[in-house]
Amino acid sequence: MNNLNKHIEHTLLKQDAKHEDFIRLFDEAKKYNFLGVCINPMYVKFAKEYLKDSGIKIVTVVGFPLGANKTEVKTFETSKAVEDGADEIDMVINVTKLKDKDYKFVINDIKSVKQACKDKPLKVILETDLLNKEEIKKACQLCIEAKADFVKTSTGFVKNGVGAKEEDVKLMYETVSPYGLKVKASGGIRDKETAIKMLAAGAERLGTSSGVKIVS
Repeated sequence: MNNLNKHIEHTLLKQDAKHEDFIRLFDEAKKYNFLGVCINPMYVKFAKEYLKDSGIKIVTVVGFPLGANKTEVKTFETSKAVEDGADEIDMVINVTKLKDKDYKFVINDIKSVKQACKDKPLKVILETDLLNKEEIKKACQLCIEAKADFVKTSTGFVKNGVGAKEEDVKLMYETVSPYGLKVKASGGIRDKETAIKMLAAGAERLGTSSGVKIVS
């Protein structure tokens, strides 16, 4: 697969990342012509300025990493991110509400963020490490109903979590693709072999901090 770079969102979400780390991330994104960078909301404005005219998408996260913020907080965070220049939003689903089968809440949570995205694509992080297969499928169905644009596997922040798994990506793809939604695999994608497996399983996007290693 020759165009792996055009599936990669070069990611830096570490709590202890320094200014120079972001500069490196952005420079690498330009050098390898990655599809996008994925960063915390605080750095969106800076990324927009640094990467202007590069065609690289600025992706940011909302309700990250637990998804347990109130809906109003998620929507405010989304509005600010869009205002700052974010091209896409990755929100974390409320896992507790999903497990409690409070589906009305989950749908409203996603719909509210989608509305705040305006015309920007919304990806919903399911946190598959915390879900069984039925819950993954149900979460995908709720995302379809709420008119999200993507379902995404993981934050990469679950302790002892695996992150993206081939069978989960395949299940997500089979559930959402007939309705026009796409899949982003993220978490634990650290080499070319894994990246290709995820794309073969149905992922359209790859969220990884190992983008350079993968394309090299």
